[in-house]
Amino acid sequence: MGIEVADLTSGQRSGVNGQLVFPHGSAIKVAVLVELYRQASAGILRVEEQVTITRDAAVPGSQLQYFKDGTSALSLHDLAVLMVFVSDNMATNLLIDRVGMDSVNRTMAEFGLANTKLQRKMIRPEESARGNENVSTPQEAAALMERIFRCDLPLGPTECRELRDILEIPHEGPIRDAVPPDVTVGQKTGTITGVRVNWGYVDLPGRPYIVTAMENYGDSERLSHAIREVADVAQGYFGKLAGATPYGTRVPVRMLEAGPGRR
Repeated sequence: MGIEVADLTSGQRSGVNGQLVFPHGSAIKVAVLVELYRQASAGILRVEEQVTITRDAAVPGSQLQYFKDGTSALSLHDLAVLMVFVSDNMATNLLIDRVGMDSVNRTMAEFGLANTKLQRKMIRPEESARGNENVSTPQEAAALMERIFRCDLPLGPTECRELRDILEIPHEGPIRDAVPPDVTVGQKTGTITGVRVNWGYVDLPGRPYIVTAMENYGDSERLSHAIREVADVAQGYFGKLAGATPYGTRVPVRMLEAGPGRR
């Protein structure tokens, strides 16, 4: 198992196997999303561009495979929504075609995330059998989610807000499920046989934090339980710190944010 937890208020980080490379399944779609909006901000593409849905791009794990051949088109933005919200694999592959696999990896390397690599499209069992997976580490996944949360990306404010809006669409995942529904969460899960992954930032008022958790060599039930336990412990810990002074006194978060002499 690999875990990285980052306190975005104090800067403290804790983790297990933080530099171990794990397969990440659909969680790598976060890197594709970042590259899409990087290129949009640079004027290389427009997220309003329309992509025609054709049968030759069909893969399992996609509602788009049931569309008629060549009769519908979706914007790059809408494909990105499907990629994150329902983890649509065909939408993801169409976006990879548009932004370029090499571009995704070059941007990750420029961010200092050398072990975060998009190495194949979605649903390529023959490549998976050869060990060619999309990979990252707990620390690098956490670093990318922190950059997104802080908008520390080569994006304009509009592109950064739109990227975050997509990641923050409520959908199931251990991190989202562990947090009260009124708290904003940006997250992405990943699932491969024997592997479970969840990357997320939690905009907890007074104590925002990052959690990335991943496990392999396991059965589905045990893996899902383990990551949910990590998410629960993180939320319990930061929930205690939010709205508390260094002595543990509970006060309204707005008073802590005001600072000494301004209350």
